[in-house]
Amino acid sequence: MPRQQQSARPARRRSYDQFCPAARALDSVGDRWTLLIVRELLAGPRRYTDLHADLPGVSTDVLASRLRDMEQGGLAVRRRLPPPAAAAVYELTERGRGLLPVLAALAEWGAPALGEHRPTDAVRAHWFALPLLRVLGGLAHGGLLDVRLPEGEFHIRTGAEAEGGAVYGYGPADRPDACLVLGAEAALDLARGACALAEAVADGRAEVLGEGPLADGLRGGRPLEPDVSGSCTSDAFQPTRR
Repeated sequence: MPRQQQSARPARRRSYDQFCPAARALDSVGDRWTLLIVRELLAGPRRYTDLHADLPGVSTDVLASRLRDMEQGGLAVRRRLPPPAAAAVYELTERGRGLLPVLAALAEWGAPALGEHRPTDAVRAHWFALPLLRVLGGLAHGGLLDVRLPEGEFHIRTGAEAEGGAVYGYGPADRPDACLVLGAEAALDLARGACALAEAVADGRAEVLGEGPLADGLRGGRPLEPDVSGSCTSDAFQPTRR
């Protein structure tokens, strides 16, 4: 007698079953990897393959499962880019983007725990965006800021530039208003509050390239020195390593 085919069981909804806003939030984002996927998508839409490449250690099954949960929970959507790209990307909904202050607070809280870079630690340049947002995102003069580290480059939108879209993005911006060049150690010191940005610029641990209100604000109001290149795309400067 042939075995009767079993009907597929509906997925069991994971919940703490507690009438508490913190518990409800963790019902949505408390699973391993979910908040790190949000971190990646806060920089803008990304393909599945790009997400997998920048989340070292996540399995394809887990990543697919988390993205599916995020879609069902209203945190992210999947859409197809128009030709010639014709690729599917994931992006955050407005509710998903609302997790930015949560991630920024976690990054600020976790920054003191970053000690020596362990050999097993993966690193991506844009992972420094969240801890630096507290320092750079609230600059008085808004604009598009490139941030260049030895590990790579990302950009941050400050002031009015940050309204209604991603506050940071992958790689260099098309037309940045200024460029900040620094090493990972200086970036972490800024994130921890161990030094001020103007102090890092003054002692050579950071360099500001460009002219205008944003660049001057990064230098603490000091005008551009005559012997410093005003180009935001020059590769001549390398951050001082100490």
